[in-house]
Amino acid sequence: MTPNEKYMQAALKLAARGIGSVEPNPAVGCVITKANQVAGKGWHKEFGGPHAEINALEDCKTLGINPQGGIMYVTLEPCCHKGKTSPCTEAIIAAGLAKVVVATADPSQHCSGKGIEQLRNAGVEVQVGVCEDEAKLLNAPFLKFAKAGRSWVILKWAQSIDGKVAWTEQSAGRRWISSEKSRKDAQNLRRRAGAILVGINTVLADDPLLTVRPSKGRKPTRVVLDNNLRMPLDSRLLGTVKKAPVLIFSRAEAAEANPQAAEAITQKGAEILAYPDMQGESNLCFLLDELSKRGVAQLLVEGGPKVITSFLRENLVDEVCVYISPKILGRQGSVDISGPVRELAESFGLCEVDIKRFGDDVRLSGLSKKAVDEISISL
Repeated sequence: MTPNEKYMQAALKLAARGIGSVEPNPAVGCVITKANQVAGKGWHKEFGGPHAEINALEDCKTLGINPQGGIMYVTLEPCCHKGKTSPCTEAIIAAGLAKVVVATADPSQHCSGKGIEQLRNAGVEVQVGVCEDEAKLLNAPFLKFAKAGRSWVILKWAQSIDGKVAWTEQSAGRRWISSEKSRKDAQNLRRRAGAILVGINTVLADDPLLTVRPSKGRKPTRVVLDNNLRMPLDSRLLGTVKKAPVLIFSRAEAAEANPQAAEAITQKGAEILAYPDMQGESNLCFLLDELSKRGVAQLLVEGGPKVITSFLRENLVDEVCVYISPKILGRQGSVDISGPVRELAESFGLCEVDIKRFGDDVRLSGLSKKAVDEISISL
């Protein structure tokens, strides 16, 4: 491993700390070295807060080190525009850094090489491409939204080892398949998302809240696929609209046929997004287009088997996260997810697979080949 790779790997580890707190911004890490020693480090800690480069420069100041003449390693091209914070390029130039090593360029319209150009015009040496694939993987959802303006779709479910995703008996109260540790980890997915989606059958069966716990200020839009406007007016979703928005995705014909139901739902504070007759085209693509226009960079799909299968069949999935519990439900379990998935014309494979344990549960996650291709990662 070269020194450049060593320090960039350290910056990538710092960047990962921001995942779940910085969205829809990218997770960025930064290391500053001087005389082959770390002089400062930082990462983007929360949305709207100082960027990684600023935090690293502040760290130098705290340690009493002048970064002038040093080298900055940063996982994403420094910003050169004024948004919620001042341009990082100006701070880098003012600090007198001799060189900036960038893992990958920022394809956002306001950046897209402009930050690198500004640094070079100011006499700062810039090197791009160190640990580039790792940096792209870290910020894959941000890069897709910045390049294509499309939401990153995460498909998540829990199942037993014999493939069952629900219990047959609910009379004794809610019975979770996954463990408490797994469910706590799943909240990290919700913290990343701009919207959380389920089908109406999940609402009718479970009456979920679909909120982030603890919220940390994050309030994803809660989306329900409800073709026939069966949404219960006494549901917990409609009862908490003031805490987080609710969007009901339904057929235009349903609202026209039952205006009283539509009015009652909207009076609760929810929004109905009605889609027209798609004439054979995908209503899910219509929904993703609408969510993208609303700035939803990441969509978490927590639906049941029908919803899961629909997203897989239409090849709309970028990331999959499955929590597998060491239970064999047999006749106690209902809905074998492997059944509908086998009907797909082609099997759905994952790459960049990651496996972790949460108690006795196993979490298997990975990216679709389509997603990897879209962000131009060479595996």
